[in-house]
Amino acid sequence: MSNLLANATSPYLLQHADNPVHWHEWNEEALAKAKAEDKPIFLSIGYAACHWCHVMAHESFEDEATAAVMNEHFINIKVDREERPDIDSIYMKAVIALTQRGGWPMSVFLTPDLKPFYGGTYFPPEPRYQMPSFTQILTGIAATWKDDRAQIDDVSTQLTRQIQTEAGMTSNKKNITPEQVASARERLNETYDWQNGGWGAAPKFPQAMAIEFMLRDTEAYTGKSAPLHALDAMARGGIYDVVGGGFARYSTDTNWFLPHFEKMTYDGALLARAYLHAWQITGKPHYRQICEETLSFFNREMRDEQGGFYSSLDADSEGVEGKFYVWTKSELDKILKDDYALFEAAYGISAQGNWDGKTVLQRTTDDQTLAARFALAPEEIPTKLAKCHQDLLVVRDKRIRPGTDDKVLTEWNGLMLIAFAEAARAFNNKNYLEIAQKNADFLLIALRPDGQLRRAWRQGQVGSEVFLADYAALILGLLEVYQTDFNNRWFVAANELADEMIEKFSDPEGGFFDTTQEAAESSSLPIRPKELQDNAIPSGNALAVEALLKLGAFTGNADYRQRAEESLGLVSEFATIYPSAFAQWLSGADFALQHIKQIAIIGDLDSDGTQALIEEMRLKYRPNTIIAATPHPIPEDAPALLNNRTLKNDLPTAYVCEGFACKLPVNTVKELRGQLDH
Repeated sequence: MSNLLANATSPYLLQHADNPVHWHEWNEEALAKAKAEDKPIFLSIGYAACHWCHVMAHESFEDEATAAVMNEHFINIKVDREERPDIDSIYMKAVIALTQRGGWPMSVFLTPDLKPFYGGTYFPPEPRYQMPSFTQILTGIAATWKDDRAQIDDVSTQLTRQIQTEAGMTSNKKNITPEQVASARERLNETYDWQNGGWGAAPKFPQAMAIEFMLRDTEAYTGKSAPLHALDAMARGGIYDVVGGGFARYSTDTNWFLPHFEKMTYDGALLARAYLHAWQITGKPHYRQICEETLSFFNREMRDEQGGFYSSLDADSEGVEGKFYVWTKSELDKILKDDYALFEAAYGISAQGNWDGKTVLQRTTDDQTLAARFALAPEEIPTKLAKCHQDLLVVRDKRIRPGTDDKVLTEWNGLMLIAFAEAARAFNNKNYLEIAQKNADFLLIALRPDGQLRRAWRQGQVGSEVFLADYAALILGLLEVYQTDFNNRWFVAANELADEMIEKFSDPEGGFFDTTQEAAESSSLPIRPKELQDNAIPSGNALAVEALLKLGAFTGNADYRQRAEESLGLVSEFATIYPSAFAQWLSGADFALQHIKQIAIIGDLDSDGTQALIEEMRLKYRPNTIIAATPHPIPEDAPALLNNRTLKNDLPTAYVCEGFACKLPVNTVKELRGQLDH
């Protein structure tokens, strides 16, 4: 037997293809081998950009002696958590139950019938950090498997029963109320870190979903605003890449200074959207700048020529975390020349650096102070610093680049599709729209090779799995593209996918499973996962709620809305108590509880009059509004919201509706604005 990862499509698995470990992919052959040989399974789960995954691989999986122990006593299976979130979700619950914490790399030991009995995350090659060595764990488990199987059977049975019980836990299924939504918002305010920005202690994550939920309360910006404060703090911190755009996955400290340098596509999508909405609410240009710089990074460095977005950029280059991103004072001085003094003052540059003799760039001085110090107008500062950033980017692009995980995931691309489509609409940016359209086409064609949606694509190869979140995120992305260019084919595709989603994933008890019925029937996994809690990415169920609510508003389909409301009932109590873990749900609840405005616009889409009405809809942040537009006569495949609409005075006409009950049609922007604001 040898390492069997050479033919894998996952970049993460390919990183381990030369290990002396006899790795298998998760497949029927590997699982059957464990049963035939009566050996426990060592399951290692991680992802390509994971720093500590690289560390454990180098220390243990590349070590011949360690590999020999693994090969003798275990069937060793590698899983990319991004390709198989179902496996990751199930066994993460087991690890948390055993250790009260989770993370990656995840190391789990299973019986041949896939019941977990021991696990953790990173294990060192030698005893340290108050942990035994990985080899000690391996030999101890091997001995127990041989000499005390009954103990392992008892633990695995109890642990499996526990995760099965947790999988079925929901609230009391009562409808969520406006009071609960308000209470959740209040709790987020109470737990907010006003000193450093954001929520929680180190390591500190951006929590884009909590920010988005709070931004929906657009009337709350007369005084202190937690979401705006958080966005400002992150933009100033080292977690934001001022040179190339985009955010690192998290900060290792509480004040956003030192990032864990990997960049994830889902973070970019969620945060670009949050900064976009902050700009729409406040009009402050730096929010727009952060949004545009983030999207520019993904367009420039993370997009396949066919239109899909890659998954992540590694934290490490040349075997060193963060090396690609940090600078010395002498480097900066040499590159920036006459602009160096301003840059030094802006970023607090010193000869000793701020991290291991190097400098992680973070803003230390605001524009107003810099303007006064250098006798410049405040509006000159962003322009001068932008030139510095561009000069540094030219130099940085010549460095050895961190590895790119170039697989394309439908779910994450759906989130990025939302961001580009919304930005195209808000900024009236045709380039963004073309990027969104190409991405949507790619997802609908390359990820549906036989008419059935798939999760993963890489270099022309498509995986076999698909999950709830893939459907829900893509539906939402298509609806945003539709609301930008009003091409009915996006809406038609979204509707088709919604019906497929309901058929494949619905749980008769409410909400949706994460996997299809076919996958559940063919799998020996201990549970059919149904993840309700948001994590770094929104819960598939929460995304499905939003997708069905919006489609219901476009179509009048009562079944869509009923399913969404029933799903919201599953988390009605949890969302109030743990709002940061259910923030995407809370945004869906806010949408469901508000009087959703449905805007129907009729007229030649290229005419100045029609465009003026559409323009009015794009400038302001209106989270509880949807818009449909069409020329006259109305095509058969247009959303039902447009049915039976006629032109008033033979001019471009707007209808402002709530629950398909509409106010009098109007022709002018002034009239439309008056109806929208009342």
